[in-house]
Amino acid sequence: MRRGPAAAAAALALTTLLLGGCDKAKEAVNKGGDTPCSEFTAQDQDKQRVTVRKYLQNDTKVTETPSPDTVDAAIGAITLMCKAQANPDTPIRNADLSGILIPKK
Repeated sequence: MRRGPAAAAAALALTTLLLGGCDKAKEAVNKGGDTPCSEFTAQDQDKQRVTVRKYLQNDTKVTETPSPDTVDAAIGAITLMCKAQANPDTPIRNADLSGILIPKK
């Protein structure tokens, strides 16, 4: 059976992804701020960190890599919002992170 260049490219991409480690795979399929509360609360702690880090880097005004303390504080705020929401489809970007990212005066 003859395989085309698209199949070879797909196999190479999959191999690269698998050899690149789990963190790269988590980043590739992660929705960042579009992640609904139901999905976020079901994630393990490591996956939540990846989700929040991607959200903070891509969807907010944070231009540098957020510190571990910022990620932890954002996870706390998002978790609190998700527990208070009646709608499990609410995206995590709806959490009030203003005091975490920009100190309130």
